[in-house]
Amino acid sequence: MTAAEAQAYCTAYTKKSGSNFYYSFLFLPKARREAMYTVYAFCKAVDSAVDEPPAGSNPQEELKRWRNELDAVYRGTPTYPITVSLAHHVKALSIPKAYFEELIKGVEMDLFNNRYVTFDELSLYCYRVASVVGLICLHIFGVTSPRAQDYAVDLGMAFQMTNVLRDVGTDATLGRIYLPLDDLRACKYPEKALLKQTYSPEFKKLMQQETARAHHYYEKAHAALIGLSRQERRALTVAEIMRGIYSRILKKIERSDYQVFGPRISLSTTHRMAIALGIWLRSRFS
Repeated sequence: MTAAEAQAYCTAYTKKSGSNFYYSFLFLPKARREAMYTVYAFCKAVDSAVDEPPAGSNPQEELKRWRNELDAVYRGTPTYPITVSLAHHVKALSIPKAYFEELIKGVEMDLFNNRYVTFDELSLYCYRVASVVGLICLHIFGVTSPRAQDYAVDLGMAFQMTNVLRDVGTDATLGRIYLPLDDLRACKYPEKALLKQTYSPEFKKLMQQETARAHHYYEKAHAALIGLSRQERRALTVAEIMRGIYSRILKKIERSDYQVFGPRISLSTTHRMAIALGIWLRSRFS
């Protein structure tokens, strides 16, 4: 497969996903947009090996194949469409292999952990499945200073906490609880109540506490952002579009009074595009 054919595969794969991130990618120059499509395709494919495994597949074996293919990417001998494209971009953008290895470790945690006792334990998971993706993206955006790395790590934490809060009900149906068990106990909300998707004052208190934690990471990311140069901030416009979308999902969770056991809380396509366009215009003309 040629690099162009591999890129076309990644682009189609990402467009089909319907991800919130897709709307931010549209505002990147073509070469950087293609890199984002490819990185997203890799992350999604690895995640799907565990969360949406094909019938008859062994998720651990699938992750082993992805690890082997990642080795091939950095040797220059990839064989999958996604990794053929990835090999081109990691070379051009000098993306460290360690970030992708951490991502796979994070996805692998779902095979062995369906509970997190403390927030510190959950933080490691969030870092691996979200913050390292942000660190990868910095290479695509061309901004890799230490402060920009702080921004990416904190924003990744905020995104993943937003996902955790939005998907509490969906995860419960799978027997998974991502909210720290220490926090459930502190709020006097038992595990069995969460697994039964019981809405109560105790649940609302728990969600308020976790939502405040997510806001804290959005605020830390913003504080890191304003310490960057104007040129760096402009280069991070796409990340800011993601922040705009995800922070509004968090606020919508709050406005719903934490009704996360029903239909999945989301934003319409029109709303997401309006947010993206507004942030892009401000970055160009402010």
